[in-house]
Amino acid sequence: MEADVTTREQVSAPCPIGRAVGLLGERWTLLILRNANLGTTRFDAFRSELGIADNILSNRLARMVDAGLLARVPYRDGGRPRHEYRLTAAGADVLPVLHALAAWGQEHTKPGEPSAPMQVIHRACDHATAPSDICDHCGEPIRREDELWLRPWRSAEPFPLAEPVA
Repeated sequence: MEADVTTREQVSAPCPIGRAVGLLGERWTLLILRNANLGTTRFDAFRSELGIADNILSNRLARMVDAGLLARVPYRDGGRPRHEYRLTAAGADVLPVLHALAAWGQEHTKPGEPSAPMQVIHRACDHATAPSDICDHCGEPIRREDELWLRPWRSAEPFPLAEPVA
């Protein structure tokens, strides 16, 4: 219970870094946002991709919906109503933080098994580029829909980012 009070205080703190850490700093939150940015929407998919316990995932998804990072959208699975968790504009705006974490992790940590690094690919010219608004290779702007992620330990093919829901 104490952690919840601290989190609430951080989310309403005057410092924007404190507020962001209060919202995004919980264990699993940034990984859930990473997967949501890559198109994961269903509870079972988050659970299997992340290896997270049901109760923790349920709690994190509820908090992220309450904070406006994800939207809970109904769908039918057979005759049973269920919910997907779709990325919102606020959740999509965490992308630069994910880019920064990837760059920091590449520079300052080492994988357990040798692996090629993650790359951002500019779809328009099909070349790797540093995460930014402008492609290093062709000099053209990179919009969200133009960005692909290549995570060689997961797939040999680059993966597009999900579009946020309105």
